[in-house]
Amino acid sequence: MPRWTDGEAQLRIIGGPVVPIEIAASYRARTRGLLGRDGVQGALLLTPAGSVHTFGMRFPLDVAYLSRDFVALAVRTMPPGRLGLPRVRARHVLEAEAGRMAEWGLRPGTRVEITPGGGAPGSGTPQGGLPGSGISCPDAGR
Repeated sequence: MPRWTDGEAQLRIIGGPVVPIEIAASYRARTRGLLGRDGVQGALLLTPAGSVHTFGMRFPLDVAYLSRDFVALAVRTMPPGRLGLPRVRARHVLEAEAGRMAEWGLRPGTRVEITPGGGAPGSGTPQGGLPGSGISCPDAGR
């Protein structure tokens, strides 16, 4: 099964905007997340992930829990210092500055697509790739 790599990509909200994202797939990148930052351009995709926390954050976050096929299961705004409960079917978590997901039209039931930024190794593509899928999802066949 292909694995995600850290890097950059684009998030397309069906019927909405294209948003630049960073992909945090390694343990180190997921652990670091947005800690120590004053903001984020676009969003951060944590994969695999089913829950998040905002301890040590400098700003509130919008958090979208995404299913394996990139459908938003829940969208929450979390102030700093909170623990988000795990979501049973969540495979990925998308983080952005508070208020951004409402601007993008991202709400429960919304499907998103992730496309790699450049497609080079280390650019957020799943290792092994999924040519022609339109979605960079390592478990699309499941």
